[in-house]
Amino acid sequence: MKKSDLHQPVRQTIALVLAGGRGSRLHALTEHCAKPAVHFGGKFRIIDFVLSNCLNSGVHRIGVLTQYKSHSLLRHLQHGWSFLRNEFNEFIDLLPAQQRVDEDAWYRGTADAVYQNLDILREHRPGYILVLAGDHVYKMDYAMLIEDHVAQGGQCTVACIEVPLAQATAFGVMSADETGRITRFEEKPACPQPMAQRPGWALASMGVYVFDAEYLFEALKADISDPRSSHDFGKDLIPAMVSRGEAMAHPFTLSCVKTSPEAPSYWRDVGTVDAYWSTNIDLTATIPELDLYDQAWPIWTYQDTLPPAKFVFDDDGRRGMAVDSLVAGGCIVSGSVVRRSVVFTGVHIQSFSTIEEAVILPGADIGQHCTLHKVVIDEGCRIPDGMVIGFDAEADARRFYRSPAGVVLVTNSMLAALGGSLQ
Repeated sequence: MKKSDLHQPVRQTIALVLAGGRGSRLHALTEHCAKPAVHFGGKFRIIDFVLSNCLNSGVHRIGVLTQYKSHSLLRHLQHGWSFLRNEFNEFIDLLPAQQRVDEDAWYRGTADAVYQNLDILREHRPGYILVLAGDHVYKMDYAMLIEDHVAQGGQCTVACIEVPLAQATAFGVMSADETGRITRFEEKPACPQPMAQRPGWALASMGVYVFDAEYLFEALKADISDPRSSHDFGKDLIPAMVSRGEAMAHPFTLSCVKTSPEAPSYWRDVGTVDAYWSTNIDLTATIPELDLYDQAWPIWTYQDTLPPAKFVFDDDGRRGMAVDSLVAGGCIVSGSVVRRSVVFTGVHIQSFSTIEEAVILPGADIGQHCTLHKVVIDEGCRIPDGMVIGFDAEADARRFYRSPAGVVLVTNSMLAALGGSLQ
C-alpha cells in the first residue's frame, strides 16, 4: 500500500459502538445507567475510551447503538461528543433501539442491533465496518487494525489479546494458524483451549471486529433468518465465519497505543465490581500501565466547569492531603487523609477521616471521622459521620454489597436502608 493511501481505508470506515448492555455484574453501579456510561478514572465515562480511540485513529464516522437505561449515556454524548462536523462527513449518530425492522422486537443481540440499522449504514456507502464494544478500557490505533485487515485480505478480522487461562472463560477464545487465519472459536468456553506456544495462556477476542461492509451485510441477513441463532457476534456470526475459513486474527500488540515500547499492552474489561475497582486503582501507580497523561493520544470527555481541587487545614491530626491518588476538579479534602484512591468531580471529604484504596464517584460527601478502605462509593452518596467500611467482612456484607475479592460497594439505596442521612 502506498504511503499516500495509508489512511484511505479509515476514510471508508464506519465504527459502530455497541453500548446497550445492562452490565449486571456491576450490580448497583448500573442500576440507573448502562455500563458504558459508568464513571471511570476521576473524570471520564467508560465509553470515552473507545470514542477517543476512534477520533485519534481518524475514524470520524461513528454510530452508538443504545438500549438499556440510556438517558445518561445519551446526555453525555450530546454534551461532550457533538463537535464533529457533518459538513466534513464526520458524525456521531445515536442509534437507540427503535423497532425499525420488527415492531415486536427491540435489539435481540449485538448482531441484530447492527442488522436493524442496515438501511442507515447503506446510505453512507462504507467500505468497512468497525464493530466495537463500548465498555472496555484501552488505547488502540484502529487505523492500524483496519490497514491490517485490508493487507491480510480477509473479510472479517478479530482483534485478540493473550489472557491467563484461568480468566479465559469470560471471553471468546480462538486458535489461529501461522498465517493469522482463525481455525477455532468458542464463546466463553468452560474449558478454554490454551495456546500451543504458551500453555498457561489463551488467545481471547477483544470484542473488536472489522468487516468488509457488503460481506457483513449479507452475513447479517443470513443470520437474522436463522431461527436457531441468538443474533450475537460472539455466539453466532464469528463462529460461522471461522468455520468457513473467512476470519483473520489481529494481535493487539500490533496496534496498542503506549508511551514506551517496554510498557505492557493494556486492555481491561471492567465488567465486575472487582475489575472496576482494581482498574481505577491501577491509575494511582507512580507509572500506571494506562497512561492518561499522553497528549499524543488524549482521552476526550465532557465535564462540568468546576474549580480546581482544594486541600485545607494543615494542623496535626487534621491535615487535608492526598497521596498516590487522583483527585478531580471541584473536590474539597478538608482535614482528612486520602491514600491510593480515585476521587471524582465534586466530592467533599470532611475532617478527621481516613480514605484508602477508595473509588469515590461524583458528588459524594464523606462525613467526619469516617474510615473507608477498599470501597466504591456511588455517585451522590452521603456517608454519615463516624462510618467505618472495609474492615469487618460480615458487617460490610450485611449492610452493603461485598464482592468476592472484598471490595465494598456502597450506594444511596443501601445507605437509605440503614436509615443513614442522605441530606
